[in-house]
Amino acid sequence: MAYWLNRFRQVLVFALLLLSWVEESQIRESLRRAAADRLRQNRMNAPGSIHDVLVVDDSPVYRKLVEQVLESQPFSLHFARNGKEALQAIEEFSPSIVVTDWMMPDFSGPELCQRIRANQSRPYTYIILMTSNTEKGNVVKGLQAGADDYLAKPFDPGEMLARIGVGRRIIDLNRELAAKSMKLEEAARTDPLTGLPNRRAIEEWAFKQLRGAARHGFSLWVVVADIDSFKTINDTFGHHAGDIVIKTFADYLKRCTRTSDICGRLGGDEFLLVMTHVEAAHIEATVNRFREQFAALSFPFQGQSVHVTSSFGIAGCAGKETPEFGGLVRKADQMLYEAKRGGRNTVRVCYPREQAENPQV
Repeated sequence: MAYWLNRFRQVLVFALLLLSWVEESQIRESLRRAAADRLRQNRMNAPGSIHDVLVVDDSPVYRKLVEQVLESQPFSLHFARNGKEALQAIEEFSPSIVVTDWMMPDFSGPELCQRIRANQSRPYTYIILMTSNTEKGNVVKGLQAGADDYLAKPFDPGEMLARIGVGRRIIDLNRELAAKSMKLEEAARTDPLTGLPNRRAIEEWAFKQLRGAARHGFSLWVVVADIDSFKTINDTFGHHAGDIVIKTFADYLKRCTRTSDICGRLGGDEFLLVMTHVEAAHIEATVNRFREQFAALSFPFQGQSVHVTSSFGIAGCAGKETPEFGGLVRKADQMLYEAKRGGRNTVRVCYPREQAENPQV
């Protein structure tokens, strides 16, 4: 009996050694295939920016296996042992790709997907869910929770590289779309001829400043400017000359505008300037300096030295009430009309006290 027990122990030890050798061989083969796949993927994928990849798995063995597969790829690798650590990492650096295990100590992979998707303020994150249960019902549950793809455990290195490669391409496309959307948004707020903000952009900026002026009690001034006799310039020297005058006026206006203020083009030969923290006693002199500088310029059109002037209307507010921006623009436009009627090349101001006493001004 003792003999057979001893023989059984020997067979058991041999079987365990054999199993260990097989597992080691499988890992070596997986790494060899991963190296070959990496070379193939590097050829297939165009070079791009480095992506942050977060791997979430409570198993140190699987974290190491994923690291060995991805370490030579153009990724910055990060690791988390549970869902809580993953959320902290996502809050810290917002990874492009998350590879997460289904089963974790605190909450599941699908729950992590749901929490990531709940925050819409971050850039899009591509999520790959790893699971040993590839039944259709589980896969559907993971995808419904917000995962973009899934990977069966134990994973094939080549398949992992391919699926992460898909994620990288999708993230790159999202970044391109976001960049183009930002450019379109910027274009929608920019005057194409002068490069200055348009009325929409100025109104958005001014709305915030008006609330600040009412809250803190500082002054805010709306200035409407118009190039005098602009139609005559176009009719006499052509539209190209008119464009030169508009762009020169815009350049001077931008140069004279503080970074805390904003200037833009309303359209045609009309411009809009919003200024803050200027005392009522100084606003007319401040705008007059710009008017004089522009009037001193000389434009060489068709062998002639042409001087162009401009007129300005100003309306302001000061105090704790928040006036409508459109109302301030209308008052400033009325002051511009007064400047034009008074002979052009001048400045007219409607001070806050005058507005209160005569709202029809």
